[in-house]
Amino acid sequence: MTGVFMMYVSSFKPTVMFFGMTNSPATFQAMINEILRDLINKGKVVVFVNNILVRTETEEGHDEIVKEILRRLKENDLYIKLEKCMWKVRKIEFLGVVIGPNGIEIEKKKVDGVLS
Repeated sequence: MTGVFMMYVSSFKPTVMFFGMTNSPATFQAMINEILRDLINKGKVVVFVNNILVRTETEEGHDEIVKEILRRLKENDLYIKLEKCMWKVRKIEFLGVVIGPNGIEIEKKKVDGVLS
């Protein structure tokens, strides 16, 4: 969903979503799913709104997929903030769980909260 403003000389198309635009997260999710569909279907990538997780067996494979994702984002005028990214991590907290080489685990602080 895009908002465009007609101006006297030209038009203005914002590069970020406005507050109050209904369905913006769902629209963005659908768009990013379409852009990365084949990587998602192969099980190499998981996307949840503005989080893109890459899963590979080798570092070389990881680098190839990350380059492809960055190329597609650029091709679609989408950008990332490097300071918000985590690169080549083996373990990550995501949506209340920890994903790593040993599979999916509950975050330790959540387990401690239940036990105490």
